[in-house]
Amino acid sequence: MIDKTFDHPRTTDVKPAQPVDVPKMDTEFSKLGLSDALAFAVQEMGYVTPTPIQAQAIPVVLRGGDVIGSAQTGTGKTAAFALPIIQRLGGHGALRCLILEPTRELALQVEEAFQKYAKFTDLRVTIVYGGVGYGKQEDDLRRGMDILAATPGRLLDHLERGNCALDRIDILVLDEVDRMLDMGFLPDVKRIVQKCPKNRQTLFFTATLPPEIEQLASWALHDPVKVEIGRVRSPAETVSHGFYPVVASQKFELLQLLLERTEFKSVIIFCRTRMGADRIAHRLKATGHTVGVMHSDRSQRERIEALDGFKTGKFEVLVATDIAARGLDIAGVSHVVNYDVPENPEDYVHRIGRTGRAQNTGDAFTLVTEEDVRDARSIERYMGKSVERKKVEGFEYIYSALFDEKALAETAAAAVKPVSRLHRGMRR
Repeated sequence: MIDKTFDHPRTTDVKPAQPVDVPKMDTEFSKLGLSDALAFAVQEMGYVTPTPIQAQAIPVVLRGGDVIGSAQTGTGKTAAFALPIIQRLGGHGALRCLILEPTRELALQVEEAFQKYAKFTDLRVTIVYGGVGYGKQEDDLRRGMDILAATPGRLLDHLERGNCALDRIDILVLDEVDRMLDMGFLPDVKRIVQKCPKNRQTLFFTATLPPEIEQLASWALHDPVKVEIGRVRSPAETVSHGFYPVVASQKFELLQLLLERTEFKSVIIFCRTRMGADRIAHRLKATGHTVGVMHSDRSQRERIEALDGFKTGKFEVLVATDIAARGLDIAGVSHVVNYDVPENPEDYVHRIGRTGRAQNTGDAFTLVTEEDVRDARSIERYMGKSVERKKVEGFEYIYSALFDEKALAETAAAAVKPVSRLHRGMRR
């Protein structure tokens, strides 16, 4: 490992701003090399023990090394780069840190995290993203900041307008790079990287490393340290989950009963389609639930209002597509309901991973209809374990043989398969 601390004089010549009332810290985070101010800020947020990616990445970033972090969302990745970056930047100066995110929601989350961790410093953090006007963003950029979280397209717009420059960037973070690849952002990312100084520290985070991303990493990074956290193939032990077989015509009835009989704090209900999410949200509102809706057809303002309302408790239920399955940091979700079984087994793990976070317990209910048999079994094969089939007492099931695996499979194969294919073609 090459120690690159002296490659970045602008980040190491500035002394951190320390609050006078921060006590001397002796925590697991301070032992990683973090200042008392940062260790205290982390402790105030309720975090005691670093996650594996934090324990491995923080010391490397503090030394100024480039990093390739391979980790799923929900592993504490943001803190793994935010905490050491704040320490390296020290105090207020020019724009020296850029974090690129594929979506507005992720950029907003990263900005919020930096604001919280940097509360005992005078560092300034701002954000730019598309889908909204330029006015406030231009004002923020003119006032000057140390840390900028951005989506690629909007950042390029601001660069072309002359609203900011990247010539003094010391630390560049490329986050969720595989999602940027999926969304077609890699050409924009390369243009942005070329506008940053070659003499910089680069942190690169992705859940997967296909060839296109490996090529980008080899071009953008210098002698990186690889930090790999194992792929999550099963939910956390803190999550209790089960399959609830039911015929399609009774799905909403069963959902209502589960909600009535469950003491929940907040629930995310996942649907496969945007139209399905709107429909379920409308029916839940009609039964008296406070509901937020989140999917890609909602405007940016509507998505932010739904997410903020769910976080603050204004909405007890968030109905969403898989846009909410990854990346969003939503604390305190007590229950997840898969109204529709995901077609991708990995999405199942991500969905129910929205609950049972940070050592809290959570429950996940998955409604499995006659159409979903194959997808349900794919989930079990992916995880390498069976999922308990559960029956709700007192519910008048139309077809009790749904709890007989053999009968269920025969029913699906003989009667439902052609309809299932038609429906799935329409959904896609």
